[in-house]
Amino acid sequence: MTTFLYRLVRLRRDAWEILASVLIALGVVMLMQPLWLSLYSYSFLVTLAGTVMFIIVSHFPE
Repeated sequence: MTTFLYRLVRLRRDAWEILASVLIALGVVMLMQPLWLSLYSYSFLVTLAGTVMFIIVSHFPE
């Protein structure tokens, strides 16, 4: 866990790509759940944030 946080602070690609992928997956799960309208409402924004983050992070050094 500490190496993951260290890589986030040092702006390394692998840790940030994992975080962006988790955001994309979370947005898709929020989109597909039928119970809470508020989660459904924010699902597009979460998915969009994860996608934009992934595009930006792909330019970070390894």
